[in-house]
Amino acid sequence: MESAAWPAEFVARMTGWLGEASDAFLTALARRDVGVRLNPLRGELELLRARLPWNVAPVPWCPEGLWLQEEEAPVGAHPYHTAGVYYIQDPTAMAAGVLLDPQPGEWVLDLAAAPGGKATHLAARMENQGVLIANEVNRRRTSVLAMNLERLGVTHAMIFNETPERLAARWGGLFDAVLVDAPCSGEGTFCRDSAAVRDWSLATVQGNAHRQRGIMEQAALLVRPGGRLLYGTCTFAPEEDEGVIAAFLDAHADFELAPLPALPGLQGGHPEWIGAPETVRGVGRFWPHTGPGHGHFYALLRRRGEPADDLPERWRGTAIPGRLVQLYRRVLRETLTFDPPEAGLYLDENDDIYVTPLDPKLWAGLHVLRPGWWVASQRHGKVTPNHALAMALHPEDAQAVCDLAAADPLVEQFLRGSFWEDDGPAGFVLVTVDGFPLGWAKRGEGRLRSRYPLHLRR
Repeated sequence: MESAAWPAEFVARMTGWLGEASDAFLTALARRDVGVRLNPLRGELELLRARLPWNVAPVPWCPEGLWLQEEEAPVGAHPYHTAGVYYIQDPTAMAAGVLLDPQPGEWVLDLAAAPGGKATHLAARMENQGVLIANEVNRRRTSVLAMNLERLGVTHAMIFNETPERLAARWGGLFDAVLVDAPCSGEGTFCRDSAAVRDWSLATVQGNAHRQRGIMEQAALLVRPGGRLLYGTCTFAPEEDEGVIAAFLDAHADFELAPLPALPGLQGGHPEWIGAPETVRGVGRFWPHTGPGHGHFYALLRRRGEPADDLPERWRGTAIPGRLVQLYRRVLRETLTFDPPEAGLYLDENDDIYVTPLDPKLWAGLHVLRPGWWVASQRHGKVTPNHALAMALHPEDAQAVCDLAAADPLVEQFLRGSFWEDDGPAGFVLVTVDGFPLGWAKRGEGRLRSRYPLHLRR
């Protein structure tokens, strides 16, 4: 969408603030940059980059990030995307995982996680260790969140559909790091989101700022002493950016604005645009005319104090009948080359078996949609491995593997749920593309039949 179609008041505001740089800003904001963030859970970054069939350049502030140098590259249709080798993401959105800097073993909360771009980045940087809570208040958006976490091989995350208020009431001071990717006026998405353009007004900006301040009130309660809180938007409106952070700091003496690392392209705030305190010049903003991507705002806050000594460990108990454990163990030992996980096993009301990182007592009564890594299901006295289990495996983890080249027509047959002739031994087979997982197939009666989930089939 060209800038001529954007709200005149938005253009006037940005022109007044940016001056001579406004023409470059408006031109860049209309440009369709496409970024892909490599998934280190699939292998070494250099090896993954070498596999990509497109001309790419590095994103300067994100080691996992690449910026496509050719137009109309079919990144969403390639089998590597299905296999979770990368996530399609605006380059400036990739900075969230860099700035929050989650560590393996930490407890991390993404408060508004759908569709999963930032959550999957946090998970990869945590190396699937610790606890990741991916929460989304909009129930309709959680299915996409679940599919993306699953596709990228995330095993230590739980998906919740809760309000910030209910989480804060249950989990006060529990998290080492909290991400608030706040709902906003979306000025940075104007080139691809006509709804954001249509809905933009100064009243909308003010309404978003009010809602953002409320979300931050609850987010603050969830951060442990010594922990980090990262606030981000994809808008340039200072009312939603500098203004929200100024109000937060004024109301929370136990938080301080942490210095941001000197990432290439990251510029300071503009308190003068709204008469905010000079303190908030320490926030950061990526601009579309100074680097790849459409722009993001970030503020990193740190809660004063020292962490408590009694933070809970990752849960290692079990909540599954012993007889089912025996069946689960037998079936998965026939399928995998390692002993199936048993610490943290949880059976839900649908007879689905998960590995949950969090003691069920801590989330009883909350709306949880995925209580962890979905590894298997029980149906009619039989246990079958789940698609999410397959997507977290490497070829050496499976007893039987069918590896296909990316250009092999059998890849499309598999993704359509079809079958082909195969005389190998009966049982579950991990289907991979160039060594990256696509899902399960079942071999028997001279055929290899796709078990690719119905809701994902092409």
